[in-house]
Amino acid sequence: MSSPRLRFAPSPNGRLHLGHAYSALLNAEIARALRGDLLLRIEDIDPARCRPELTDALVADLAWLGLTFPEPVWRQSARMSTYRAALDGLRQRGLIYPCTCTRREILAAAGEARDPDGAPLYPGTCRGRPLPDTPHAWRLDMARALEVCPGPFTYSAFAPGEPGRVCTADPARWGDAVLGRKDVPTSYHLAVVLDDAAQGITHVVRGQDLEAATDLHVLLQRLLGLPTPRYHHHGLIRDAAGDKLSKSLRSEALAALRERGASAAELRARLGFGMDEGEARQPLHPTPP
Repeated sequence: MSSPRLRFAPSPNGRLHLGHAYSALLNAEIARALRGDLLLRIEDIDPARCRPELTDALVADLAWLGLTFPEPVWRQSARMSTYRAALDGLRQRGLIYPCTCTRREILAAAGEARDPDGAPLYPGTCRGRPLPDTPHAWRLDMARALEVCPGPFTYSAFAPGEPGRVCTADPARWGDAVLGRKDVPTSYHLAVVLDDAAQGITHVVRGQDLEAATDLHVLLQRLLGLPTPRYHHHGLIRDAAGDKLSKSLRSEALAALRERGASAAELRARLGFGMDEGEARQPLHPTPP
């Protein structure tokens, strides 16, 4: 069996906040408990929002927290040829199709139907159309994919100190999801399953806001002949209003806390880490998965 290997995979499209710190520290703690490795991966496929200075800033924030990672650190922006090759393979098998629809067109055609993220569920408008000359995305043909891999789909979930459990995945609820964007030859879903397999990731620890995405990831792993890691989806750190911390909401950054005089030790303790063995842990206020 492979030795345990985990990854923390932030996107450099904003500054890290307490939610990122909690996830990174939890990954590190679980990696230590499993006597495994923790890798850092920079998920920078978005050319419009991901900037080198933000990558440098998140690396500095993680170092301030006391986290170090093996080199080299993978950057998804350097792996576009790998993602493009995977897309080409899926296209040759008739599992994806080009889509030129705009967000407005999708919203109008989808009606009330929504995917697990709350986005309009794509109704398949471009399915069966010829390859266009204009910029286009690539969408998974879910019906065809389920013919090739009819399921059932399951994956193993774990929680620290608890027995594992088998979860049932339902990829159909994602519909014809985007696997290649108009501007880059991948999407989060495609890149993450390819990178997890290539880096030998055995345990994925991430927020519960990504739990539903596991349904689609399990299907892609089956289609691409990739292993399925074990998953743990942890509770989220929320603000006083009950909203999850988010870059888009401009939640207070770790750098701002540091500038106000917070120490790394204080922040780790606030999140429930770095205390004496056996001491009761009371994380800030993550909601349970």
